[in-house]
Amino acid sequence: MASPKKESFFVAFLKPNNVSPLLAAIAAGLYPIFFYYSNNYPLVNTWGHFGYFLSMFIGVPFVVFLFAKLIQKKIVPEKFKKYIFPFLNIFIFLFLMKVCLYAGIQKKMIVVIFFIAIVAAYLLHKHLKKIIALQLILAIIAGFSLTQHIVKQLTYDTSWMQQPDEIASATFKKKPNIYYIQPDGYVNFSTLRKAPYNYDNTKFENFVAANGFVHYPNFRSNYAATLSSNSSTFMMKHHYYNGEKSFNEALNARDIIMSKNTVLDVFKGNGYNTTFLGEKHYLLMNKPTLGYDNSNIIVSEIPFIGTGLGKQRNVVQILDSLKVNNAKPQFFFIEMFNPGHIEGRESISDGSKIEREEWLESLKKANENLTQLITVVKKKDPNALIIIMADHGGFVGMNFTEQIYKKTQDAGIINSIFSSNLLIHWPNNEAPSYDEKLVSSVNLFRILFSYLSENEQYLTNLEDNSSYVILNEGAPNDVYKYINDAGDITLEKVFKN
Repeated sequence: MASPKKESFFVAFLKPNNVSPLLAAIAAGLYPIFFYYSNNYPLVNTWGHFGYFLSMFIGVPFVVFLFAKLIQKKIVPEKFKKYIFPFLNIFIFLFLMKVCLYAGIQKKMIVVIFFIAIVAAYLLHKHLKKIIALQLILAIIAGFSLTQHIVKQLTYDTSWMQQPDEIASATFKKKPNIYYIQPDGYVNFSTLRKAPYNYDNTKFENFVAANGFVHYPNFRSNYAATLSSNSSTFMMKHHYYNGEKSFNEALNARDIIMSKNTVLDVFKGNGYNTTFLGEKHYLLMNKPTLGYDNSNIIVSEIPFIGTGLGKQRNVVQILDSLKVNNAKPQFFFIEMFNPGHIEGRESISDGSKIEREEWLESLKKANENLTQLITVVKKKDPNALIIIMADHGGFVGMNFTEQIYKKTQDAGIINSIFSSNLLIHWPNNEAPSYDEKLVSSVNLFRILFSYLSENEQYLTNLEDNSSYVILNEGAPNDVYKYINDAGDITLEKVFKN
């Protein structure tokens, strides 16, 4: 007698028998987790985020399904029982996808999802296992994409961070209190006067000059985005975007900037107390371990799934309320969000003309904030070393910032991307004789540490002052040098394949 043919796993799986609460929860939550991780990996690459997503996207749905199974037997009428799990599975899946795409509570959207789940459960309740199978297939596909991010994380090359000399152990002979103020997107005064800005900033220029600041014309950033620029500045080294093909969240950048970098190490090695003051929690969005001794932003209060950059904090008032601790020298990193840059995407851009006008309005706000901040610092700390340096330019002249991917050799546009304002108030108004070497952001702290340690030997290892961009239109998708060391516009591929 022939033995009965053994059913395949998939045939057995798809039979319309009961679905376990755990399987239903995993199917509903796994793809949303992988989807969010794949699209936001640098923001969620911590064990804390992993635990949060596991508990909220699978743990909570599991409890919901388990509870539904228990009450299903006792309360739900027989004719409705077959709809409970299909409804919950579809509702939870769509709700979690909404959370991934639109963080926060959108009541109308939730109502729409609720009714979609009701209709889908009514029409498809007999096919719950097929729905679950489809959700798991989507999770597997998303898992492949996520794996690429994890591999990049595990194989991240840190060799670019290595210093060519002993500057990491530099010993300061001067220890003034230092304020590093970063107004996002504030282009150099020399660029503001020219197209596409064409703006008269004389009032603020006169104010900073009267307060003893030295202006460094034609100073520029080496990178076109806040994270890539800051990670290079705080490591005093080039990373060339780590060979990435887009300006999306730079891998490990926030951890480098906010947790551990050469600049912080040098300050701490010289007995400095370090403080971060931010108007928003942009640099802390992935909840990194805070390497600064103090911060006005509490990392534990930052949500695991972002709903924006949080409330605007008044760093001028915060700094004014702080008492200067004369027992230890102080280093402050103060991040400000005006003037910023033009809109990022074409869909929300109002066109280059209006974007310019809006940027100039934001510049006026930046000037007001900086005027107040300088006044507070000079009053509290008249002989401090004060550095005002932007992270990149304002992108004025473009319709939206994502146009940066399109190749251009227009000097006005390229300078609009990289131009950065640099103003320094040197203690006793005595700038070092070599301050003409201040050309780009990557070398700021190396030159500063040479000044503080009175060791000009560190200047022999200055980085190249070139500025770099990622292109994908009009040129093969890659990293390119856009401005060379001499300040000339160029187009040179960085990585020779």
